[in-house]
Amino acid sequence: MFEYKPLHYYPSSEELPDSDDTPVDNELQDLIPGLLKAILGYLWVDRWDWFFGIDMGIYYDPEEPAIVPDGFLSLGVERFIDEDLRLSYPLWEEGVVPIFVLEVVSQNYRGEYSTKKLMYQEMGVLYYVVYSSRRRRKPPLEVYKLVNGEYMLLSTQSPCWMPEIGLGIGRERATYLGIEREWVFWYNEQGDRYLLPDERTELAQRQAEAAQRQAEIAQRQAEAAQQQLEQLREQLRSRGIDPDTLG
Repeated sequence: MFEYKPLHYYPSSEELPDSDDTPVDNELQDLIPGLLKAILGYLWVDRWDWFFGIDMGIYYDPEEPAIVPDGFLSLGVERFIDEDLRLSYPLWEEGVVPIFVLEVVSQNYRGEYSTKKLMYQEMGVLYYVVYSSRRRRKPPLEVYKLVNGEYMLLSTQSPCWMPEIGLGIGRERATYLGIEREWVFWYNEQGDRYLLPDERTELAQRQAEAAQRQAEIAQRQAEAAQQQLEQLREQLRSRGIDPDTLG
């Protein structure tokens, strides 16, 4: 496993490229990590000890090019550095190896099962997740965990719970940005999927509408009860009884 010792002559994040400038070969390589980051932004809105990078260079050696996962999560780091945000992720500056890396396999394999996997293993990334919607004979989602320095296939079931992160990872059909297909989601320990931003908005709207309907029903019931009371008082008056004198 690599050891990172911050030295004064190491380049800073501002001096390093933010990615390898390799274009993605499918929109999913941006959209799926973006979805996961958007959900985290809601779930962990009050936490400031995490960072989720998308297509950002992770530098493990100042003399070597960065490795650029489709998405990665680090815990125990500053969520924001400054108003310009992060330009790259040099390990000698951050001091924390990502705990989770996601690779989305699209049209072409890019070392997800060879060079990249070995590099993440040597870096000490605890969870390595590979997703490919094009598979027919293998599970679309594979979750690997670092055990004794080597990646072991933890599960191909969906979702898969990752206790060190406090989240599960899985796949499910849904509509995101108007696109209905299978997406990768975060889950809670009970296996329930966390909602998309649009789904949360729609749920809140439905709850507000339901609350409004309940309030309207309660108002109508109160008005009906008041009307019945007034009718009863009129009946008593018609019989010469003053309802205000009744105990």
